[in-house]
Amino acid sequence: MSTLVFLERQARGIHPMSWEALAAGQQLVRELGGPLYAVAARSGGGLSAAASKRLDGVIALESEALAEYSADAWCIALRAAIGKLSPTLVLFPHTYQVRDFGPKLAASLDRPFVSDAVGVRIEDGQLVFVRQVYQGKLHADVTLSGEPPFFASLQSGSFRADHLQDAVQSAPIETLPVEIDPARLRTRPEPAFQELKGEVDLSSAGIIVAVGRGIKSEENIELARELAAAIDGELAASRPICDNGWLPLERQIGSSGQTVSPKLYLALGISGAIQHVVGMKGSKTIVAINRDPNAPIFEIADYGIAGDLFEIVPALIKALHSSAPT
Repeated sequence: MSTLVFLERQARGIHPMSWEALAAGQQLVRELGGPLYAVAARSGGGLSAAASKRLDGVIALESEALAEYSADAWCIALRAAIGKLSPTLVLFPHTYQVRDFGPKLAASLDRPFVSDAVGVRIEDGQLVFVRQVYQGKLHADVTLSGEPPFFASLQSGSFRADHLQDAVQSAPIETLPVEIDPARLRTRPEPAFQELKGEVDLSSAGIIVAVGRGIKSEENIELARELAAAIDGELAASRPICDNGWLPLERQIGSSGQTVSPKLYLALGISGAIQHVVGMKGSKTIVAINRDPNAPIFEIADYGIAGDLFEIVPALIKALHSSAPT
């Protein structure tokens, strides 16, 4: 069995979710054996970083048609890589770009595509993908039948990029020229889609301070904003806050908002409804502050403080300011 991981490129380098997909690939290869490859459109920045991880090779797809994103071009190019490597499994990060071309690629090869998986395991020698249904209330096991390759995209935060294993020796980077007839490209590229309208992409934020109903009023959000500034974090919210218009929708985290996996997630006055938890459960460290000691958020929190956030947060801010270097 061989595994191929698609690395999505951005102007600033490899998309952070691609590293998570590569971590999933490494985990599966440890269990199943076989080679692990990464593939990206075009050579250049980021691929040397990928080659420094434990894998067997990096494929750079080269064509003038890949200079800008096009679902048709990406599918043609990736079919060339699949034809060369004959992978059993192809993994993708569940990005907007992959949502666009991933199912099209699988359908063009008459193969199934499992989207937005939160886990994958081996059971009786068979791949089993885990997907959330009913807004995360239930988990569904999905198995695939037929001939490989099989395709799957992985939800942000489901695998940890910091678990990636480095290589003893860098993997080779191979350029694969791809012939793409412009006549086969049915769409014209538009300006790059921005996942968020604001100044920051919460999916790549290292520290997040999120507020829920416990903040009580729009005026009190300034307290959370001050805490976020003190720890160089970003401000976010649960759905009720954004529904009330207290923060813009692009700051919402949860099943109908953003999915994040920061190093530190501070939940202020958030009860922990499953719709919110599915968007932040991949956080490395979760700290919850809530007056209700039985709030569900404490079940997933690494550190919990049962108390009044209007007493605790000002004390935190004061302590942070007093310990800051002058």
